[in-house]
Amino acid sequence: MPVYNKLVRDLIPKIIEKDGKNCSTKILNDEAYEKELKKKVYEELEEYMEAKNNEEALEELADILELMHALAKVHDSNIDTIEKIREEKQIKRGGFEEKIFLIEVDDE
Repeated sequence: MPVYNKLVRDLIPKIIEKDGKNCSTKILNDEAYEKELKKKVYEELEEYMEAKNNEEALEELADILELMHALAKVHDSNIDTIEKIREEKQIKRGGFEEKIFLIEVDDE
């Protein structure tokens, strides 16, 4: 029997049961939930880094975005607020569209 010990999407237990299997789960407290969300972001980011094509990459980015929604709620906010912060930073500091790679800064 595989042991996962990880945060999963809400419908995963029902999907497992629909496949005729049993699983054990628990509901996390807020502190553990935030910790597991952060771990899940790393997991999904690693899967994104290992994506072999655009389709896989987009699937992983969608998972990361779902986690962004959940993390925003953990911080008593929402994705719209995060988007506004992103827009403000983009106006002040720019985005990443010009593909600029900083090599060094002469600070003398």
